[in-house]
Amino acid sequence: MILQVVTWGGSLALRIPADYALQAGLKEGSWVSAALTVDGGISIRPLKWDRATFAQGLERPREAMRMTQSVTEELRRGARY
Repeated sequence: MILQVVTWGGSLALRIPADYALQAGLKEGSWVSAALTVDGGISIRPLKWDRATFAQGLERPREAMRMTQSVTEELRRGARY
């Protein structure tokens, strides 16, 4: 996702899309940890990661996926001779 950096007072700010914030368990007033990475990037992580909220965010895409035969089983059958 491409985000635009904007000025907010004397600082720079990013607006986090609602679905990203929901999956990360962020809401107004949440605290995050920001760090510079060795490749010049910025890593932003919630101070308190909510595993349950993250898992709930994964349910919708999982429900949309069709359940088919296991790829692992298919590969195992093909490897047998």
